Amino acid sequence: MDKVQRILRDLSDAALERGAPLDWFEDLYEFAEKDRTMIPWSKGEPHPFLVNWIEQHSTQPIGSALIVGCGLGEDAVYLAEKGWKVTAFDLSESAIGWVKEMHPHQSITWEVGDLLNPKPHWMQQFDLVLEVHILQAIPQEFRIPASKNLAPLVGRNGTLICIGRMTDSSKDIQFDGPPWPLEVSFIESLGQQLIPINMYSTQYDGEEHLRFRAVWKRS
Repeated sequence: MDKVQRILRDLSDAALERGAPLDWFEDLYEFAEKDRTMIPWSKGEPHPFLVNWIEQHSTQPIGSALIVGCGLGEDAVYLAEKGWKVTAFDLSESAIGWVKEMHPHQSITWEVGDLLNPKPHWMQQFDLVLEVHILQAIPQEFRIPASKNLAPLVGRNGTLICIGRMTDSSKDIQFDGPPWPLEVSFIESLGQQLIPINMYSTQYDGEEHLRFRAVWKRS
C-alpha cells in the first residue's frame, strides 16, 4: 500500500469510527491542501472510458450533463469543452472550492451536493448523467440508497453512464476498500426503469478486478 492509499484508508477508518463514514472525502481534500498528488483518483485528464464514448457518439446531439462526485473536475471540463452545459457536484466543500479556482468555466456550474439527497430541480433534467468511481468509494449501506437516485436524474432520451471497478465472479477475492469493486448484479440495478445499452469491461495489467463502463438510456 503506497503512502496516499494508506492516508486514504486511515481517514476512511477514522470517519467510520466517529459515525460519519462519508466525511473522509472532505477530510482528504482538506488534508491535501491543494496538492493534487494527494487525490488518488485525480489523474489530470478525463476518464478514458468517457472520452471513448464521446468520440463514438460525436454525431449525437449535445445538451446538459450532470457529473456526480466531480472531484477536481477533469470529466466536467472535458464535456464543457465538447459543448455540453455541465452541472458538476461533489460532497466535499473543499473540493468544490478548489475546482472553482482551477476551472472557472462559463459552461460549468460547480455545486456542493449529495447523491443521497439530490436537489429536486435536478430530477429528469439531464441529457447525460455521469458517475465515475463514486459508488465504489462508499460503504454498502450508503451505496445502495445512493445508487437508486441516479436513474431519476436522467431526462427524456437521456443517457446514464457509470464507470468503475467490477468484481470478477469467477474469482473469490476479498477487497479491503475503499474502493470496493462492484458486483455485476448491482451494476445492472443502476439503470432501473432505463433501457440497458451496453456494458464494456476490461482488465488493466497488474489488477485483480475488472474495469467497466455501463450505459443506459431513457426512452
